[in-house]
Amino acid sequence: MFSVTEELKDNYSNVFQNRIGFGRKAAVLSIDFIDFYTKPGAPFFGQGVVDAVEASVPLYAAARRAGLPVIYTKVVYDEAGSEGGMFVKKIPALRAFTADNPLAGFDARVTPEPGDIVLVKHHSSAFFGTPLSTMLRVLECDTVIVTGCSTSGCVRATAVDGVSHGFRVIVPAECVGDRHPAPHEAALFDMNAKYGDVLPVAEVMAHVEAQMAEAV
Repeated sequence: MFSVTEELKDNYSNVFQNRIGFGRKAAVLSIDFIDFYTKPGAPFFGQGVVDAVEASVPLYAAARRAGLPVIYTKVVYDEAGSEGGMFVKKIPALRAFTADNPLAGFDARVTPEPGDIVLVKHHSSAFFGTPLSTMLRVLECDTVIVTGCSTSGCVRATAVDGVSHGFRVIVPAECVGDRHPAPHEAALFDMNAKYGDVLPVAEVMAHVEAQMAEAV
């Protein structure tokens, strides 16, 4: 089990973990909250992902009330899995992510609503091979609030690419999940150290609600 020890904190102090904060306008990213990860018995199921879905429901609702973009991603491959390239070769189970597989649909608790944006991606990052960066700039968003799964995979990859593209990255800790606590906690620590701010969802909600009040 991963744990944040005093030795680890001392090792990282004064070098990493600087806080960057929110910018002028945020968008909420919902990374791959599909049944492959949330339905018991599914090959990628993780209870931590289920918990993250439930924690994200009120955040998405608050973002919509505030007029902030809510952008969903899902993974869909052709039958041969060729769109996934080496990623699918590394993880052959991903070949099941086809459009006709019922597990490829969004979890019913966080189904996109009218006005939300849905992007299909073929690799870990929501930025790689998608128009996400351009869309965010057109929407005048300088901050991305990253939710979804898995923490150690697609969420972390999106955070790395997000900061690389010049966006402020905010990760509500309760709104991301993994199949096991160890990689989840390690990824949260790593993202907070190097790529964005990992915050309690209550703090993120407070910021979103403040933006809503400003818009009224």
